[in-house]
Amino acid sequence: MSTEPQPVPQGTPPRHVPGDEVPPPSEAPVLPGAVYPAEDAVLPGAAEPGPGPDPAQPAPAEPAPAPAAPPLKIKRTRTSGLWVAVGFFAIVLLLLLIFILQNGTQVSVNYLGAHGHLPLGVALLLSAVCGVLLVVLAGTARISQLRTVARRHRRADTRRAKAAARGTR
Repeated sequence: MSTEPQPVPQGTPPRHVPGDEVPPPSEAPVLPGAVYPAEDAVLPGAAEPGPGPDPAQPAPAEPAPAPAAPPLKIKRTRTSGLWVAVGFFAIVLLLLLIFILQNGTQVSVNYLGAHGHLPLGVALLLSAVCGVLLVVLAGTARISQLRTVARRHRRADTRRAKAAARGTR
């Protein structure tokens, strides 16, 4: 059996332990065989009850606690974003360098009649870069298309606003 305090399940009434202060009957269940002191009795070791607070005088106001200072939040800047980006791309370049060095076997490359020999890592990296450039080309075409449509809508809105301004004169 352990001498450490054990957790008490919720909803379990408190047990009476000899030597502990017995709570008033209004707060605790009545235990059979327990002896409760009279309401006006003073328990041994307890302070004598003094006169209660004077109802005519207001209770002393306690000073309000000082509001806690808000946590200091440092805003992100362009320079800090650039610093993070440089670190990220340095790691990516390191991984690419490791890829190229581990795939150094010479391979023969043929493209539209051109023939050459490249290390395998360089050939794969070159093909990935060409794929990225194709995606950028398609994205640029779509962005320019959306800008053209937006420009037409702005011009039409400006014409409508001018016509509405002339009609109200």
